[in-house]
Amino acid sequence: MVDSDWGDWLPRAVADADPETVALWYLGCNGFAVKGSEGTVLWIDPYVGTGDPPRTIRMVPIPFDPADVDSADAVLATHEHTDHVHGPSQAPILANTDADFVAADDSLAVAREEERWTDEYEVDEAAFTEVREGDELRIGEFTVHVVETHDADATHPVGYVLEHESGTVFHAGDSKPSDSFTGLAERFDIDLGILAFGSEGTIPDKETGEPVPTKWYSDENEIATAANDLGLDRLVPTHWDMWKGLTADPTALHDHVRSYESPNRLEIAEIGDRIDL
Repeated sequence: MVDSDWGDWLPRAVADADPETVALWYLGCNGFAVKGSEGTVLWIDPYVGTGDPPRTIRMVPIPFDPADVDSADAVLATHEHTDHVHGPSQAPILANTDADFVAADDSLAVAREEERWTDEYEVDEAAFTEVREGDELRIGEFTVHVVETHDADATHPVGYVLEHESGTVFHAGDSKPSDSFTGLAERFDIDLGILAFGSEGTIPDKETGEPVPTKWYSDENEIATAANDLGLDRLVPTHWDMWKGLTADPTALHDHVRSYESPNRLEIAEIGDRIDL
């Protein structure tokens, strides 16, 4: 069981909300809860683990216990890393709500084979929905497009474009600038884009424990390039708050994006904040 720092107010806020358009709650790391005006709720990359100290050390609160989540139509994973596919964070949501777990093959392999969600949690195999780039799903009031991204540290990353009558949201996972982004800008009018951002630091090597230079997320120039290529109206940087040694100051992005045509607005969310389209 996850010990939440904040009790159950965040899952209750999502369940009780009645947004006029689409509301998003930032969960820290790269996680979001998304709720549409008709009540459809999507959770994208929710993670309430503490990392693997001393290598990866969580720097933000654990905002909810997944056992308290009773409003969910789907949980979407962008790639197979533990802070994006994590049984203790996500399987209880599936068990409580009968939501589907939407992910690419390598992410599903973690859930099926490495963490054995069907054995360790009350998750049915039917909950697993495998997707790949180019797929389109209808989940409640959202049309979900599975798109190509670029994350060299992942084995099969994908992004999700969420189309709603109120606007369009793009969650890029941990992607850096991608050749696919200009094409997405031509295909979709993206109102709000979620892009990972962080610094380069020294993190203990997974095998030796020795500190090594590490860069997992876009730096200031890369995220500005990605946001411009995507033609974003609003940019929400994520992941900058999470890991000790790789945190960054998102307010610095004002100077990096101001000369580009896009984004029109830099929107900085702290863990627990709500954003509306």
